[in-house]
Amino acid sequence: MSAQPIVAATDGSAESLRAVDWAAREAVLRGTALRIVSAAALLPRMMGSHTLSDYDTVADTLRKHRDEALAAAAERAARIAPGLLIDADHVDGAPAEAVTDAGSGALMLVVGSRGIGAFAAMILGSVSRYVATHAACPVVVVREAPESARHQVGIGIGDLENSASLTFAFEEAALRKASLIAVHSWHLPESDVSRAMPIFTEPERYVAATETTKRLDQLLQDWRAKYPDVPVSQDIVHGHPGRTLAGLSATADLVVLGRRSGRHGPGSVMHAVLNHAHGPVVTVPS
Repeated sequence: MSAQPIVAATDGSAESLRAVDWAAREAVLRGTALRIVSAAALLPRMMGSHTLSDYDTVADTLRKHRDEALAAAAERAARIAPGLLIDADHVDGAPAEAVTDAGSGALMLVVGSRGIGAFAAMILGSVSRYVATHAACPVVVVREAPESARHQVGIGIGDLENSASLTFAFEEAALRKASLIAVHSWHLPESDVSRAMPIFTEPERYVAATETTKRLDQLLQDWRAKYPDVPVSQDIVHGHPGRTLAGLSATADLVVLGRRSGRHGPGSVMHAVLNHAHGPVVTVPS
């Protein structure tokens, strides 16, 4: 059993429970424990409020909802994965930072694409987006979960010199006994500033595309040697890869995206995929 657990965040919403389902199955696949966390969306002045009263305060209601969400998620995970070691913990602080911190030392951190609304701060663009771009571990955003294994993992490759997310993608494909498809985008300006004349001729475009394909193939060669049982294919996209990767998520078990440490928000590709994906997407820190 791995010493690192999988951590899943819940706020009681259907989307977060779907993420817990996915995380429970992944914990079984990896032979590791599942930790479920939830944070009450308290305003700063509510953080330390534990006053005695005959009436429930807003803070009391939020904490009660948090605890009920944790209990329901843990019960659901136990039904999906009998015998799985499950811990359920509330985490303190603002939900975005608290959930992100909960991923410290985790194998991966799993969140839903959105929650029950701004009141619980689990909308993609707030908690989920923050976690996906700031957590120290890989973060899986589950928008929809495939009903059965598709035996395919997709990866978007932006840097042809090096891709730290390739290790994660190949390991996932090997674990799932799946094939891997690598997607890279190349782009040439259509014209000069005046847009009067094309900058590149068709032969030059062909040479550029051929060179890009060659570099991608070279990048994948070492990984093919390390993982000989993983069938690998590649797709060169002329234009924005976000649409291609979002479409790929409808037929893949997982789509893998790399991210640079310290980014303040998602790049255009990550933003497009996270907002339009049809299946789980994982962002892997460099």
